[in-house]
Amino acid sequence: MSTPMKILVLSWEFPPRIVGGIARHVSELYPELVKLGHQIHLITPEFASAPTQETVEGIHVYRVPVAPGNDFFHWVVNMNESMGKLGGQLISELGDFDLIHAHDWLVGDAAIALKHLFKIPLIATIHATEYGRYNGIHNDTQRYIHLKEYNLVYEAWRVIVCTNYMRHELQRAFDTPWEKMDVIYNGIRPEKKRHHLNFHAQDFRRFYAEDGEKIVYYVGRMTYEKGVPLLLSAAPRVLTEMGGNVKFVIIGGGNTDHLKQQAWNLGIWHKCYFTGFLSDEYLDKFQTIADCAVFPSLYEPFGIVALESFASRVPVVVSDTGGFPEVVQHTRTGVVTQTNNPDSLAWGILEVLKNPGYRQWLIDNAYEDLKHRFHWGKLALQTEAVYRQVCQERQITTWC
Repeated sequence: MSTPMKILVLSWEFPPRIVGGIARHVSELYPELVKLGHQIHLITPEFASAPTQETVEGIHVYRVPVAPGNDFFHWVVNMNESMGKLGGQLISELGDFDLIHAHDWLVGDAAIALKHLFKIPLIATIHATEYGRYNGIHNDTQRYIHLKEYNLVYEAWRVIVCTNYMRHELQRAFDTPWEKMDVIYNGIRPEKKRHHLNFHAQDFRRFYAEDGEKIVYYVGRMTYEKGVPLLLSAAPRVLTEMGGNVKFVIIGGGNTDHLKQQAWNLGIWHKCYFTGFLSDEYLDKFQTIADCAVFPSLYEPFGIVALESFASRVPVVVSDTGGFPEVVQHTRTGVVTQTNNPDSLAWGILEVLKNPGYRQWLIDNAYEDLKHRFHWGKLALQTEAVYRQVCQERQITTWC
């Protein structure tokens, strides 16, 4: 058996604190690395009543207090100060850490400081970039984040990205050397989507739609780059061709006033249901009664939401932006449509709703694909290989 490694992980989100995809990524990747015999110590901000220290599926989790800030960026500075302090304490007390693994720019300052203070190699996973999110850097806020991202990428021994698309993006945005980056996909635990045998699907379904209506849904953040207005713009054509028998369900927290106004202006208000935030347990049930999931993003480094739908056996329609075309194979595991094109999006939705045999074909292929390309056990082995490479290079490197 290979020598076990001791890894210090910094992540600004970890369950029950879930902001985006990073929480799911770190909470599902590292238990697999624990199974491979490695010791994982993860530092994250405190959240609600979650314990300040606990072991979660073998991960040693430490939640640090963060002093309130004048704004979000001040809060991030305070978070890094707390993370750096505890990280230094853990390294001093436990000793012999092989690597530091930082997830995104928000924890970069602490990770970089610990790297230099203790001469421990730093690995960074970049989940998204400000450059990609806004198609360039246009204002001082974006420049601040961009510089933080650049510093983390520059200081990292190696950089992990979730798609080949992101590898190209880092090369464009930061001039990152191609050979410095490794592509390791995100994964999912399909077993999370198993449902209770006593679940009455038809009764549950009637909360959202009439018996004759198909259910098309979006789930995610209500931010510009997610493209939710495009789904609403595509809805009238879908409704016309389906005889009005479709309900569009928009799931997610945040301000949806502009979306509700758009639905009203389009005359489709009565065919839309804005649920607000849904818990994972409730969402799992909802997905069993849905007919189509739609993710019309303008920017999407990977798209874990697509994997969630694969695992839930819901056919997906996505835009051809970012990493989506790598994750969703067009006409095999889902339908890929043109980005920022409501007509193309409507066509994709109708392909799924009008062709039940094709719909089932997509569902079966997508679920099978989870085993081959998105299984956390396989992805952990790929991550371990990156760790081993860095550790071996560190042994033959003089660090002044």
